[in-house]
Amino acid sequence: MAGGEGTRLRPLTSNQPKPMVPVVGKPCMEHILELLREHGLEDVIVTVAFMPQAIRGYFGNGESLGLNVEYSVEESPLGTAGSVRLASDRLDETFLVISGDALCDVDLTEMIRVHKEKGAAVTIGLKSVENPLEFGIVVTDEEGRIERFLEKPSWGQVFSDTINTGIYVIEPEALRHIPTDGPYDFSKELFPLLLEMGRPLYGHVLDGYWQDIGNLDQFRQANFDALDERVRLNINGIRLRGNVWLGEGVEVDDLEAIEGPAFLGNYCRVAADASVGAYSVLGTSVTLLERARTERSVIDAATHVGRSARVEGAVVGRACDIRAHAHVHEGAAIGDEVTLGAQSAVLPQVRIYPYKEVETGAQIHESLIWESRASTNLFGKDGVSGLVNVDLTPETAVRLAAALGTALKRGARVVASRESPAACRMIKRAMISGLNSTGVDVADLRVLPASVSRHLLKSEGFDAGFHIGVSYSDPEVLEIRFYEQPGIQLTAGLQKEIEKHYTRLELRRAAFNAVGSVTYPARVRESYAQDLLASLDVEAIRKRGYRLVVDYGYSAASYVLPLLLGPLGAEAVDAHGFAADGAQPPTGLREAVGQAKRLVSAIGADLGVVFDRAGERLFLIDEQAREIPVEQALLLYLRLIGSNGRQGNVAFPITVTSHVDALVEGTGLEVVRTPASLAELTKAASEDGVIFAGAVGGGYVFPEFLPAYDAVASLCKLLELLASVDPPLSELVAELPASTLVHRQLPCPWSLKGTVMRLLTERLRDRDVDLLDGIKLRDERGWVQLLPDPDEPLVHIYAEGATEEASLELEAELRSMVEEIMEGEGAMAATGASS
Repeated sequence: MAGGEGTRLRPLTSNQPKPMVPVVGKPCMEHILELLREHGLEDVIVTVAFMPQAIRGYFGNGESLGLNVEYSVEESPLGTAGSVRLASDRLDETFLVISGDALCDVDLTEMIRVHKEKGAAVTIGLKSVENPLEFGIVVTDEEGRIERFLEKPSWGQVFSDTINTGIYVIEPEALRHIPTDGPYDFSKELFPLLLEMGRPLYGHVLDGYWQDIGNLDQFRQANFDALDERVRLNINGIRLRGNVWLGEGVEVDDLEAIEGPAFLGNYCRVAADASVGAYSVLGTSVTLLERARTERSVIDAATHVGRSARVEGAVVGRACDIRAHAHVHEGAAIGDEVTLGAQSAVLPQVRIYPYKEVETGAQIHESLIWESRASTNLFGKDGVSGLVNVDLTPETAVRLAAALGTALKRGARVVASRESPAACRMIKRAMISGLNSTGVDVADLRVLPASVSRHLLKSEGFDAGFHIGVSYSDPEVLEIRFYEQPGIQLTAGLQKEIEKHYTRLELRRAAFNAVGSVTYPARVRESYAQDLLASLDVEAIRKRGYRLVVDYGYSAASYVLPLLLGPLGAEAVDAHGFAADGAQPPTGLREAVGQAKRLVSAIGADLGVVFDRAGERLFLIDEQAREIPVEQALLLYLRLIGSNGRQGNVAFPITVTSHVDALVEGTGLEVVRTPASLAELTKAASEDGVIFAGAVGGGYVFPEFLPAYDAVASLCKLLELLASVDPPLSELVAELPASTLVHRQLPCPWSLKGTVMRLLTERLRDRDVDLLDGIKLRDERGWVQLLPDPDEPLVHIYAEGATEEASLELEAELRSMVEEIMEGEGAMAATGASS
């Protein structure tokens, strides 16, 4: 009997039938089929109704289990007896009826023997339970013959604690009494009728384990009982320490981190410092990152548990993404493919139905059934990003690339590049396949910095490009960054076109003879280096005779920069060159800067530089082995450009310090402000008259060569600018104004972002406000700005006054206004809900 919908088990059964819920790594029904095989019952008919294909697709004809399995499909509800009668043409001898969603290990052979010995028409399997109120009670005489039935009685009607388990041995002639004109039930209708007719009905008290998986608590308990071996099951995997089961290909950093009893399915991964607490059941390919913990929980296949996240006493469905520091509390249940944002909390007894997305930092007090509480934008502020094989899978990459190809013209050309990790290679190959499927040609540069592919796009007239790299802020997140002519970040128009095709699945498919091609252009590094040298005063740099320390940050920039340092006559001691595929850099940015500082001291270098993994951002160290803060480094570039006599525009985001305006006074430079996004900055940099652009964070743009962040070009341009000045780097930095800019982040739900912006704009209507991006307020003390985050449920507050105290005062005032608005709106929402 496998037609159950399992409404009380939702959200676990929202998109799978009840018999398919997993018990220690297998569907409950698979355990039942193994029990039948153990007792020599090899011919099986499965009655299916709700989502029948999920069951048929998994079990097929039963060959893999050594059984002969057939199916009987209910087109409309027929009840327990009616569904069996539907298959009556195949039931010509004594047969057993058993549920696919009640876990048991009872002796079926003995039950059949007793049935035949007593000459029964029907034998009902009985079980003693502590609380029989939810079940049908069966009252028998001393011989086991049934005297009466009570369906879900009150305590005043409880004359026995033996309940009907739904396991029956039946003679075929009993089916003749089942009408064919509507639903009919075994225990409510057929059995009372047979009893009234005087037919021999017997009850057989079953030894062993039996547990109906009717609700989430019973589901969890069934899994726990399996771990405690209260029920005899065939559990897959190697057994360790008596009560820990590990499936095939499990990766565990420390076996001591697993506390039994526990089950880890095939290909689970438990990272360093993660722990698997007692009564944890992890399905196939579940991942626990560093410091994550599970305890007394059942987690289904392919779910990802992020750093320091905790799942305690909960049920989690398939392919969920639980982000860092999230907490799932006791009794919570989460459906398939749910995303829990970082630092979110799902409180006790809350149910979240499949495909929902909970925003960062949210506390979910009540069940999420229909609504979703998060942004569903495909693109973030720097492209498309996600955890590999969790958010960013080969399937999503193919679909994303096909959406890009559809947005471009047939026969368009796209250039592709990547960083070294094997995950980047996998996603890039999937992207190339997706583009080819739409008739778009791809030039694959393999492992090279994004700046080289951008340069090829600009110089060879490609239509678009993409680069697969590791996130600047999180080494476990991959980013797909897109760009278009002349090498700028993807503009909003093309981005929306891609999102439209991706969401609607309106994808162009090329004919057999029109599939796009893949080429591997030669000497692209050399042409990049040649064009960059042509834009530099090579002779001035050579005369200076620089001695450098270069930490490549394991980037592919180590393939490119040596082609320039030779012609520029610069001597370099380098570290952390290109990392081979799959190699993980052992050091982070802070460690790399520390090592570079020691090398600068050791060799007496003129300066040291550290690249990020993408080869886009540059971090500077002066000749005194002191790190130059990124705020000061930006001002250093601007000061050097201004003193060099250059004329033109310099572009900065609206959040950059006002010192840039002071530094250009009396020079031939003019400041252009842009919205606070890399796409807007590179778009402004590509316009006529702009000679430099940059933002705090180590990113600098020299548009005459390339309108994009490029650490190699930024270093070469710095060497050129320093060649014409005498003071050492440390003295130049000491002359720069000190920044007093402060930056704070304030949590703000997605639903309140628009309200905060509207009400704050109204309150500040009569004051000096700039609305280029967010809300920027100026007064005699300085300025303060509110900027909603495009990817997370928070807002950014920037403030800059004449002193740090003034900056903090401005920030506190604006933060207080924002918090007041959010509290007021939150109180109104609560009042509306209660009324």
